[in-house]
Amino acid sequence: QVQLVESGGGLVQAGGSLRLPCAASGRTFSSYTMGWSRQSPGKVREFVAAISQSGGMLNYADAVKGRFTISRDNAKNTVYLQMNSLKPEDTAIYYCATAVAVVSRTESQYLNWGQGTQGTVSS
Repeated sequence: QVQLVESGGGLVQAGGSLRLPCAASGRTFSSYTMGWSRQSPGKVREFVAAISQSGGMLNYADAVKGRFTISRDNAKNTVYLQMNSLKPEDTAIYYCATAVAVVSRTESQYLNWGQGTQGTVSS
């Protein structure tokens, strides 16, 4: 089993950027498809992005496509979410998790959730 710890959240103005690392414990990180989801106040948690074990396959939610980039460094056991051109509606708690597949978008297809990190975008 893998344990995940997100960091990098904070307060940023609209149009700004944040980079969220998610560090994984254990020696098998490279065998996991990884994903990011987010939960805004009063809303259910929603899919943001996913990346395959090698990083060769990516999947993005339409709301973030072209603004967010998911990547990973298997040597560092870390997956990243680079968020650019941020909007107030991107304000949320961001979670990383392991995924059943890179095309996975539903809650039930994600496991080993981290505790989340808060990202707040001011207008």
